Order: sequence, then C-alpha cells, then structure tokens
Amino acid sequence: MQNHGYMSGRLNLPFTGIATFGKSPYVEDWDSIDADVCILGAPFDFGTQWRAGARFGPRAVRDASTLFSFGHAGAYDHEDDATYLDGSVRMVDLGDADIIHTKTDESHQNIEFGVRKILNAGALPLVIGGDHSVNIPCISAFADDCAKHGPIHVVQIDAHLDFVDERHGVTNGHGNPMRRAIEKEYVSGMTQLGIRNVSSTAKEGYEDARARGSDILSVRQVRKLGPQVVLNRIPAGARYYVTIDIDAFCPSIAAGTGTPSHGGFLYYDVLEILQGLAKRGDVVGIDLVEVAPAYDPTESTQILAAQLLLNFLGFIFHERARR
Repeated sequence: MQNHGYMSGRLNLPFTGIATFGKSPYVEDWDSIDADVCILGAPFDFGTQWRAGARFGPRAVRDASTLFSFGHAGAYDHEDDATYLDGSVRMVDLGDADIIHTKTDESHQNIEFGVRKILNAGALPLVIGGDHSVNIPCISAFADDCAKHGPIHVVQIDAHLDFVDERHGVTNGHGNPMRRAIEKEYVSGMTQLGIRNVSSTAKEGYEDARARGSDILSVRQVRKLGPQVVLNRIPAGARYYVTIDIDAFCPSIAAGTGTPSHGGFLYYDVLEILQGLAKRGDVVGIDLVEVAPAYDPTESTQILAAQLLLNFLGFIFHERARR
C-alpha cells in the first residue's frame, strides 16, 4: 500500500495552508532550483485588447489547484490503471515573475528571465498567465536550450490564431505571440488547434501562417478527424512547447476569460490530445493563459485550468519514466 499523506501527519485540506500550485514547495531562490517541473506565474495582462483581468489568473489557478492536492501519494486513474504525479516527480512553485505596470518590455524580460532559470536548472517550465503575450518571452527563453537540444514544435490550443504581425505599432500584444514564435529559427513548426469563427487575425495572417508551415484546425475539424488523426499530423518524436489559451474551451465551462468564443472545446477534447502528445514526443515547456477569474463567479474556469495542467504534467512524467 502506498504511503498516503492522509494516513499520518497533518490533515492538509484544500482550504488550509499556502496556495502554491498543487501545494508544491515554494522556492524563492531561483539559483537553487532542484526539481523536475517548476511553476512560474506571469500575472501580466497589459497586452489585452478588450477585457483585462488575467493578471489575477496565476493566483486563481494556484488556489483552484489545491482542490486536487489532498496528499494521496499521487493521483490514481482507474481508466489508465496508472498513478500520476507520485512522489518521484519533484514539483516546485517559484512564485511570480516581477511585473512592472505599464512596462511591457521590462515585464516580458522578467518572465523570460524566470523561464531561463528553470531551463538552466534542467526542469520543465510551466508558466501560468496572464494574457497570451506572455508566451512571447517564454518562447524567447528557449534560445539557448534549443541551441543545445534542438528545435521545438509549438502546439497551440486556442480560439484565436494570434498571428498578427503588427497593428498600430503593437508587436507584442496578445494577438501577436504565434507570429513572434514562428519567426524564431529554433521553432521548427506549429500546430494550431481550436481556431474558429471571428478571429484576431485577418485572412492574410492565415495565409502567412500556412506559408510558414503552420497546420490550422478548428474545433469542428478536430472533432471530425478525432484525436489520433490530429496527433498523426504533429511531427513524431519532436520537442513540443504547448501553449493553452483557456478561451479554446467553450464559455459554458470556461466563462472566466477576456475574449470568450462560443463553439469551443470540452474537457476531454483537449485532454486526449495532451495525453497523446505526451506519448508522441517530449513536452519541454507549457504555458496556460487568459484565465480572468472575475468573469466567472462559479470559479469553474480556474478549476478547469488547474485540473488540465495537473493531468498534463502527470501524463508527461509518466511517459518519461517509461522511456
């Protein structure tokens, strides 16, 4: 029998203690990171074009993650007959990158600094935003890592293409990150899933994305193809960076976001793709963005985000242990 946390020691209920992600240890000194995965908050939302509020996303997702942190010596999934995120996975929370209000460049530099520290420590970065512009410094942080270990393929799960080059001088807002990513020589390609309806990018942006090697699928196309066919379109054996915008999901289950878009994914639509991705190659970086908790009084949006991330981390390290 496993040594469950609820068999001895303190009763660590979700509403007690400090709300780190998954109640993982807090590491203040970024020069002494010794972990397999590090959580970094990026509470920046100055890149939004409509409703702000994603600056409170990291705090809300952390708080929601305590719901799944009873100390069960991992999470047993009876469908997979596997225990995920057991004691062998060392997960720590680094707190938040320093955000300087009204200063996009400086705030992005601080996010990039944090991700570089994680990569230099040999850990997997999981960044919780913040608006989608925080993906720009996250991808920039991979320059040295990719020089050593090879390129990354970006998998985006989102309602919007986010492929705007420049609009009224804005190049680093939340409509620009995928364009900034594909410009990096170490980004080998891109898969964009869930893109639908009224988007943030004009027709020429779609044409540009496809010309640069992006594979774009809507929610309906993903469902018609099925998860395995979608996965087969993603290069096998690659290093994957996964960026998840919570507005990829239907507002009926994720209302707490700045730019909700109806017709989105449901939970298992995405979870099955993420599980397959963990088996198909090596996930080396993750960000989840655009949780704006004020717009969802039920708190379901941040619970969805936390549940998705914890499951995804479980899949990643389960597959790494089997290799």
